[in-house]
Amino acid sequence: MSSPFEPFTPANGGRRAQEWDWREELYQAQDPWAQPQPQQQYQYQQPQYQQAEYQQPQYQYQQPVYEAPQQQYQAAYTPPEPRERKNRYKPALFGLVTALVLVTGWQAFRVETIIQNNNEIADTVNASKDRVEKLEKQQTSANFDSQGIAEDVLPSVFRVRAGEFTGTAFAVSEANGRTSLFTNFHVVEEIFGDGERQVALERGNTRITATIVKVDQEKDLALLRANREIKALGIAAGDVKSGQQVLVAGAPLGLEDSVTTGVISAFRNTEDGPTIQFDAPINPGNSGGPVVNSSREVVGIATAKARDAEGIGLAIPIEVACEALEACGNG
Repeated sequence: MSSPFEPFTPANGGRRAQEWDWREELYQAQDPWAQPQPQQQYQYQQPQYQQAEYQQPQYQYQQPVYEAPQQQYQAAYTPPEPRERKNRYKPALFGLVTALVLVTGWQAFRVETIIQNNNEIADTVNASKDRVEKLEKQQTSANFDSQGIAEDVLPSVFRVRAGEFTGTAFAVSEANGRTSLFTNFHVVEEIFGDGERQVALERGNTRITATIVKVDQEKDLALLRANREIKALGIAAGDVKSGQQVLVAGAPLGLEDSVTTGVISAFRNTEDGPTIQFDAPINPGNSGGPVVNSSREVVGIATAKARDAEGIGLAIPIEVACEALEACGNG
């Protein structure tokens, strides 16, 4: 059905009826110059959305702190009885101490042994030194101990009285209470030729009877034997050397216990056999006396001297006499 009425059209250009504003109309009525306000147009803008950024949350762990609850009360405390602790190091310590004691003892023993050996070596060295000094003293002319040699030699040297002649004899060996002595044959030649065999050995107040038991006329040697022990002189081994110092003991002109000194001048091989030449003074009565070196050993038997000359004496080597009379070392 159609309505007899037309739709109502508002006078303001088609706007729908709105609420009436009396203040606006009043204002417009009062301002005749007012221009109509343009109608505001609204434009729709599409909203812009910003994508949200997600950040990884960071977690920081903190160690919780625990506090022990404070003891509100203090109970009576009784310490436990101490227990005996076993020291596991005690055996090792004991072993170490024992080892140290043993090592110390061994070292002390070694030190004492070394000291003792050193003392023995020192004694040996000193003895050797004394021996060397003694040998040097005996072999050096400046230190030739003629006094000491004489003191050792003279008790074994005697004056021989054979009838009207005198000479010298010395002991070369002793055994079984008997002593063998050497002298020259020309000392006893007169009584031996008369068949007598007894001679007298004199020294100071001592007088000993001796017997002629063997002679070697060619070598001018005679062996006497006395029934009494007399200290024998040593026999030198080896050849004599020129310049070697010697002492000659005897009874020149019957003067017992006389000594002279000199050197070996030479060792000669003559028609009469080996001969030692020396320069120690000798005289009649020295015949048969020993020629002794610095070691107090007999090197020869004084026999003769050169006529009308001084410092030339002759002696028979002792090894020749021992071989000829077979007496050295045998009583």
